[in-house]
Amino acid sequence: MLTALVLICSAAVAADAGDCTRSNANTVMRVPAEFGNPATCFMHAQAYLAGSSIGRDLDADERVRIICVPRESVIAATPGQ
Repeated sequence: MLTALVLICSAAVAADAGDCTRSNANTVMRVPAEFGNPATCFMHAQAYLAGSSIGRDLDADERVRIICVPRESVIAATPGQ
């Protein structure tokens, strides 16, 4: 199963959204759902971001990147889990 992470980076750090990573993102949001395929994961993550106050208040100098990763990799990378 896949989990979606929404990464938001400053354009000063990541001029291109592809340069935005978990380590340089200002904000990392985990979508509270799991998905069976990447397309569904991506679409739900977009909707989740759009429905959040963070998504509605994005600045012009912020870049958004959505990554869909195996649930286990997120759990392993989360301190205290």
